[in-house]
Amino acid sequence: MKKAICFLLGLLLGLQVFSQNKKDLVYFTTGLKIGEVTENSAVIWTRLCSQPLPNPITHQRKKAPYRAPLKYKNNQPVDELDGEVSGAFGEVKVKLISKNHQVELDWEFVSSLKDYTFKKAIKNLEPNTTYKVEILGRKHTRIRKKDKVTKPKKTSTKIVGQFTTAPSKNDIVPVFFTSSTCQYFWDYDDEKRGFKIYDAMKKLQPNFHCQTGDFVYYDKPGPMALNIAQARMKWHAINAWPASVDFYNNVPLYLQKDDHDLLSNDSYPGMQPFGEITYKDGLSIWYEQAPLVGKPYRTFRWGKDVQIWLLEGREFRSPNHLKDGKDKTIYGEEQKKWFAKSVKKSDATFKLFVSATPVVGPDRVSDKSDNHANIAFKKEGDWLRKFLKKHDMFVLNGDRHWQYVSKDTKTGLMEFSQGPSSDAHAQGWSPDDKKPEHKFLRVAGGFLGVKVYREKGKPTIEFIHYDVDGNEVNKEVVKK
Repeated sequence: MKKAICFLLGLLLGLQVFSQNKKDLVYFTTGLKIGEVTENSAVIWTRLCSQPLPNPITHQRKKAPYRAPLKYKNNQPVDELDGEVSGAFGEVKVKLISKNHQVELDWEFVSSLKDYTFKKAIKNLEPNTTYKVEILGRKHTRIRKKDKVTKPKKTSTKIVGQFTTAPSKNDIVPVFFTSSTCQYFWDYDDEKRGFKIYDAMKKLQPNFHCQTGDFVYYDKPGPMALNIAQARMKWHAINAWPASVDFYNNVPLYLQKDDHDLLSNDSYPGMQPFGEITYKDGLSIWYEQAPLVGKPYRTFRWGKDVQIWLLEGREFRSPNHLKDGKDKTIYGEEQKKWFAKSVKKSDATFKLFVSATPVVGPDRVSDKSDNHANIAFKKEGDWLRKFLKKHDMFVLNGDRHWQYVSKDTKTGLMEFSQGPSSDAHAQGWSPDDKKPEHKFLRVAGGFLGVKVYREKGKPTIEFIHYDVDGNEVNKEVVKK
C-alpha cells in the first residue's frame, strides 16, 4: 500500500512538474525571416509565441474566387480565431554562423508593445557567404519579489535557418530568384501546408525572394481587421503556415507593402480609418511585422549582372481621386529623385524594377485608378515608362490577379506580372481578352522566376512563369 501511495504521489508530482515546464515553454511558431540581404548585412526578424501550433481551422469556405469563411463571426475573441498564434513575453538571442565567421547577439526582450516581435539589422558579414541562423527563445516573467528580480526560465526553444549573402558588385555569378504577390489566408490550396507555391519555390533553391505586397488582407473576411489586434492576427496566421515557415527560414526576403497590408483597398495617406485602424496604425503595424529597417524604397546589388529596385507606392502618393497633372504622384519627389540618380549611377548588366503595382498593364478600365497603368496617374506613368525603357530596365509587378507578359506599345517596356499565390485567388481578367500588349496571358495562380547567367560570356536573363505546383508555363529569354 505504501509503495502504491508513493507511486501515485510521484506520478502526481511528475505531472505537476510537466505542467509547470509546459507553461514555461515558448515557440517560434510563425518562423523567422531574413530580410534586406546585402553583401555584408541582413535583417533578422522573428516572433516569440506561446503555442506550438496555430489555432485549428474550423470554418468551411465558399467557392473561389476569394474563398472567405462561411458563418464567420467577426467579433470572436482574437485568441480563438482560426489560424491565430498568441505571443509570449520573453527573450530572444540570435547567432549567425559561417565556416569562418560567427556573430552572436545578446539576449533581448520582446513584449506586447511590438507584438512580441524581434528585429535586428546585423552588419559586417562576409560577401557571398552562407550563414546558418540560430535563434534561441526563453520565457521570462520578470516578477519582482522583495526587490529581487526573478531569473529567466532555463527552458529555451530554438529555430534554425540559413541564407547566403549577396556577391560583391563586380563578381560574375549566376543568380536565380523568385517573386510572388497576393496571398489571402483563406485562399490556401493545401490544407496542411498552406500555399503550394512556397514548397514549389523552395525546390528551385532561389538566392532570394521578392514579395510585392498584399501579404495579408485586412479588408477581407476571416476576420475583417477592424482593430489592431485583428490586424496583427492576420500576420500571425499567414506566417504560421508550414510551407511559409520552411521557405522563409531558408530564403532571404525583400518585402514590399501594398494597399491591403496597410489599411484597405487603394489606400493612401489621409484616408479614412478602416474600422478602428488609422492609416498611421497600419503603417506602424507594417514596420513591426516586416523584416526591414530604414527607408521603404531601396536598391540591392547581386554581383555584376543583377540589381533590383523596390519603390514605395503607398506612403508618398497623392489621393487617387485628384485630377491628374504634373503634381499628382505615387512616389513623391524625394523618392523619384533618389530613384533616377541611383539608376543612372548603376553599371549592373540587368536592371530590374520590382513594383507592387502595374506600370504597363493593361489594367481594368472601369474600377481601377491607383496605379501607373491607369489614366488616374497617366502623367507620372508616361514619365516612368520612358525612363525605365531608356535605361533598359524590366518591370516585375504584383497586385494583379492574373499572370502576363506585356510590352508597352509606345516605349517597348516589358512587364512581367507574377499572378496570385493560388488559383482560388485568380480573377479580374478574362483569359480570352488578349490585348495587343500581351505576349503571354494566363488567369491563374503561380509565381515568377528570374534567372541570370552567362552563356559563352554573353549575359542572358530568363523570365519564367510557373503555376502553383512549380510547372513552367511560359519563358521569355533576353540576351545582351
